[in-house]
Amino acid sequence: MAMKSSSETTPAFGRRRSRGWRIASVVVVLLALAALLSLGTWQVERLQWKEGLLADIAERRAAAPVALSEIETLLRAGGDIEYRRVSATGTFDHEKERHFFATFQGRTGFYVYTPMTLADGRILFVNRGFVPYEMKEPGTRPAGEVTGEQTVTGYARSRLSAKPSTIVPDNDIAKNIFYWKDFDAMVASAGLDASRAIPFFVDADTSVANPGGWPKGGVTQFDLPNSHLQYAVTWYGLAAALVAVVVGVWFRRKHI
Repeated sequence: MAMKSSSETTPAFGRRRSRGWRIASVVVVLLALAALLSLGTWQVERLQWKEGLLADIAERRAAAPVALSEIETLLRAGGDIEYRRVSATGTFDHEKERHFFATFQGRTGFYVYTPMTLADGRILFVNRGFVPYEMKEPGTRPAGEVTGEQTVTGYARSRLSAKPSTIVPDNDIAKNIFYWKDFDAMVASAGLDASRAIPFFVDADTSVANPGGWPKGGVTQFDLPNSHLQYAVTWYGLAAALVAVVVGVWFRRKHI
């Protein structure tokens, strides 16, 4: 039987290979388009979630402070306590304050977390506010170490379940410097009874000015980043650009 010459087989092989490349290219383009559209849609969903969250926070900030017991009841029911306004009365134990490394209004320093003993003997950690780095030690701001029964209004803040990121340094317990709010470590390092500790924090607002000006309350951050619209536009824009490129290539080939 006569063998087919290479001149007879090569064109057919070339056509099959060209068709295979076209199919592979279409698949890749469709997958890329689907990924871009999915990312854009995800950002739209995140935008709706973030706008709802910001609206909820604004509503909570405008509400009147509630009793500490209401926040505790909500927490036990699995509700979201974050940024809810609350009022608490008790006595501060300044010797056991914990220091959280922070920046505020362009200055480096610490947020002062001080345990407040309530009338029933339980303990609430209150973020009384910011002090500059050189005023970390209580002896540098004696006027602000208020005594006797005090009433604080502020915002409930949830405890963290773990360090928020691997790039965050470990807390330096020996130096009483916390880089993330490890509730259990704060309680233990202050020598407090964990069974008496209320399992969340309260950020003091600006309603009470501490003598001497320090700590400076009202440090709660409410400006949550909301760039999801820009991200959505970017992903959808890339999808549109991909479609434009493919149409342009197809149109050019049709007219060659």
